[in-house]
Amino acid sequence: MSVEMRIDQGRLSRLLRIRGGRVERKLRERTERVASIAEREAPGSMGRYISWKVESGPSGLQGVIVCDHHAVRFVLDGTRPHIIRPRRAKALRFDVGGQTVFASVVRHPGTRPNNFLARALRLGR
Repeated sequence: MSVEMRIDQGRLSRLLRIRGGRVERKLRERTERVASIAEREAPGSMGRYISWKVESGPSGLQGVIVCDHHAVRFVLDGTRPHIIRPRRAKALRFDVGGQTVFASVVRHPGTRPNNFLARALRLGR
């Protein structure tokens, strides 16, 4: 005689949500905490582009944090040294030390990676 037991993760997560929702509530709290840390760790205005949600995924409940800033990949991965040229104007305009500077070409030194999302996940444990 044998006994076989199977656990359907989707059904289990639905059951846990129905019975007081403790698992979902804890996941919400943790996801919100990590998103809040990510907002603080993000450079410049990037923190304003962070949102979070809890959803049912293929393996049950999951917390999802999204940053939809247009430059987030460049911040997370860093950039190599590169040349910047104007697209629609004759010159680039920017401020250096309180003075406005114009240039036809800028040699950008590149940036180091800043994985603020992974750092927020580590700090939010």
